[in-house]
Amino acid sequence: MGITEKILCSSTHEYLLDNEDGTFTIGLTDYAVEQLGDIVFLELPEVGTEFKKGESFAAIESVKAASEIYMPISGKIIEINEHLVEAPEELNQDVYENGWLVKVESDADAAEMADLMEYEDYKESVK
Repeated sequence: MGITEKILCSSTHEYLLDNEDGTFTIGLTDYAVEQLGDIVFLELPEVGTEFKKGESFAAIESVKAASEIYMPISGKIIEINEHLVEAPEELNQDVYENGWLVKVESDADAAEMADLMEYEDYKESVK
């Protein structure tokens, strides 16, 4: 089973992976990174910061555009991908395995995740 079969995606192009221990991994979808082009800058939040669903938690810049990244669920940042802050261009190679952005602790329930789509539905929505 590939990672895309386990993730949920938001309409604003973030993905959410349930780590099944009360934590979630959040990143940008492959489609979002393709649209941005070559990534040149990434700003991630401080560990310990809490965000509500829909709030901007990070900023990304590419040679084409600058964009905000939004929380697909409410939660507290427990880890950030420091490596990507130092080498944001690596996001262009791999968004899922090593290209995750943050890990959050969350007690989000099914209602909070109701607007998230399975990857296949997400891919259809961006065609």
